[in-house]
Amino acid sequence: MPNGRRVTRRAALATAVLLLCGLTLVLGYLNKARCAGAPFYPNGRSAVFDTAKDAEVCYSDIQFLWLGRDIDNHVFPYIDGAITPDGALIGGVVEYPVLSGVLMWLGAIPAHTDADFLRWSALLLAPFALLTAWMLARLAGGAALLWAIGTPLMLYAFHNWELPVVCTAVAAVYVVAVPRWSLRTRGVVAAVLLGLGFCLKLYPGIFVLPLLAYVLTGGAEPGARRDVRGALLTGAAAAGTVVLVNLPFALAGFEGWRASFAFQQLRRADITTNSLWYWGLRPLYPAGAAGEENFQHTVSIASPLLILASFALALWLGWRRLRSTGVYPWVGVSGAMLCGFLLFHKVHSPQYTLWLVPFLVLLVVPWWLVGAYLVADVAIGVGVFRYFYALGTGAGVEPLENVVQFGVWGRAVLLAVFLVLFVRAAQRDDRATYAPRATASPSRTPRPAPAGPR
Repeated sequence: MPNGRRVTRRAALATAVLLLCGLTLVLGYLNKARCAGAPFYPNGRSAVFDTAKDAEVCYSDIQFLWLGRDIDNHVFPYIDGAITPDGALIGGVVEYPVLSGVLMWLGAIPAHTDADFLRWSALLLAPFALLTAWMLARLAGGAALLWAIGTPLMLYAFHNWELPVVCTAVAAVYVVAVPRWSLRTRGVVAAVLLGLGFCLKLYPGIFVLPLLAYVLTGGAEPGARRDVRGALLTGAAAAGTVVLVNLPFALAGFEGWRASFAFQQLRRADITTNSLWYWGLRPLYPAGAAGEENFQHTVSIASPLLILASFALALWLGWRRLRSTGVYPWVGVSGAMLCGFLLFHKVHSPQYTLWLVPFLVLLVVPWWLVGAYLVADVAIGVGVFRYFYALGTGAGVEPLENVVQFGVWGRAVLLAVFLVLFVRAAQRDDRATYAPRATASPSRTPRPAPAGPR
């Protein structure tokens, strides 16, 4: 195909993906807005929220957190806050890193009710989803439709503040993939983006390690050699970004800044966390306070250890892949590390699926596995709220509990599969940036990455 026609086709595809993504965002907002609107209580809470949020599956953390974090009082986050001995956040502290807290504060400035807050937050978040859709379309072609019109975006776009952090992670991949600058420069810029992502929701910070390995080993540059200085600069850029963003908050109000991290450390694995720990391990402990404390103690030790072990496994698998192809698969390893985190963390909120979807777009994995994961995800994203409603009414609890368990275990099994597959997967629409290079070692001949559908 002539180059001009190819460019036109790619531009048309990106435009179509953007338009469809915009439509999905509208539908996602309308779904959540069913829980918001007049009449309001004096504190600005929609009267319909408590009665509809589970029954109608229109709950969102955005609307819920209008109260309880001083968002409704327009308090700038962290500076004057703290965490109480019983784990309650006060004085404007929110349970997320500082950039997410600032976005929450910005969304609340023109708001006087939870419905206002939901609407203004949606307008603030939507551009990040659209930018993500455009980048994925440029990187992976038609596979970007999985992001643009998939059930995760419709269910979770405005469930929490995930869209900005997903955008930073995808932007890091995009920067590395487009060879306008040297690999070292691209690595540094991508590291800054991942550092910003860490300041939004933490998880992109884990991608810095495979990015360092990619820069260190020369990426996919023909004839490249190891670049220790480039790797060090990449790591310094990520760390420096995190420090520069967090330092003003830590200096202005250390207790409030620290409280957001303390809150997450104190969070318990319970029926609301949708993790394999609650559904798989909790039944092995006796009922009552003693059994509960022993269970939580086990989780507090086993969860981080298994997460770290999964990170080590993913990085090791990446090095094995490097030896056979000559290119360290930093995107695949990043996705595998994310799978380990989602699998073993004590909290697996439904909206975390938005973190995973870009990897399902960028990496060639069987579509039937992707479809199976989306089915399990819908079982959680819809079933868990209907389950909570059934627990409140006492009707139809057992069938809905089975749906939730299907979702929990279905996701867990598929995350374990993806952890291995991602490292070996080719990237969709591979270009020269991703192509394996010849290695300098005469003792081994690199194999091309496995071919897959475009």
